[in-house]
Formats: sequence, C-alpha cells, structure tokens
Amino acid sequence: MEEDERAVLAEFVASRAPALIRVAYLLTGDRSNAEDLFQSALSKVIPKWRSIRHADPEGYLRAVMYREQVSWWRRLRRRRETPVDLGTPVVADPSGGADLRLALRAALRQLTPAQRTVVVLRYYEDLPEAQVAELLGCSVGTVRSRTARAVARLRQLLPAGELLEMQR
Repeated sequence: MEEDERAVLAEFVASRAPALIRVAYLLTGDRSNAEDLFQSALSKVIPKWRSIRHADPEGYLRAVMYREQVSWWRRLRRRRETPVDLGTPVVADPSGGADLRLALRAALRQLTPAQRTVVVLRYYEDLPEAQVAELLGCSVGTVRSRTARAVARLRQLLPAGELLEMQR
C-alpha cells in the first residue's frame, strides 16, 4: 500500500471509527466484542482498500461488519453466550434519556444475536427488509418474523411508559 493510500485509510478510520464501533456495539451488545467486530471487518477491508476507497468505503465496511456478525452468531448456536454481570454500579445521568438508553440496552442484550442484529439493521441503520435479508443471507420473510419476535420480546422487557417514550 502506497503512502497516500495509507494516509487516506488512516484519516477514514480516525473519522468514522467511533460511529462504526457504535453500530458494532448495537450488533454485539458488548463493548469489547464490538471492538473485535470492527477490527475483524477492518482487517478484511484493508487488503481491498485500493479498489473501494473511491466508491463507498464506509458502506463496504458496514456490510463486512454485518456479515461478520452473522458468522459470529451462527457459530454461537453451537455454544451459547453467557452474559456476565460485573456488578458495575450505574450512576444516574441527569439527562432525561439515560434511563431509557440503559433500559433499552439491557433489553437488547436479552434478545438472541439474530434478533438483535435484525433490530439494529432495521431500526438503527434504517435499512429496508430486502436489504437486511440480502446482508444476512436469508429471506425477507425470515427478516419479518425475526423482527416481529424481537419487537414482541422488547415489549415484554420494557415497561409501557418507556415504550411510549421510544415511539416519540
């Protein structure tokens, strides 16, 4: 890789990494797994940087992250996730949305990895069902059923008042 390509890549990573790691966090539900997902996807994008840098490198990297996440949760079917509560005290944030964010994060962690991925792609990334199905390598019907089950589960997990707040 030439020096100017390295500079463009370094600038891209420095400017877009925080947003991409946030997406990875929503997909994985864990900060360290999110960083691993981002790094894994980036390691697959770097060898192709010369051909994608002028197109849409962020879109390409996001697609690689989605596919990597699908691979990870398919592997998890064979071995189950074991969430660990480290007992970290949660300090109340004076802003009004902190409680809602914490409740939503806790509820998202209780979804299956497949459901969490579909919810992130549909609602956080605002992708249409057909594109989500293409990214995940499944049918549109599968996306719809996973989305419906995930939303139903979130309704069970979140208090009614918080659901009303989220809809606004």
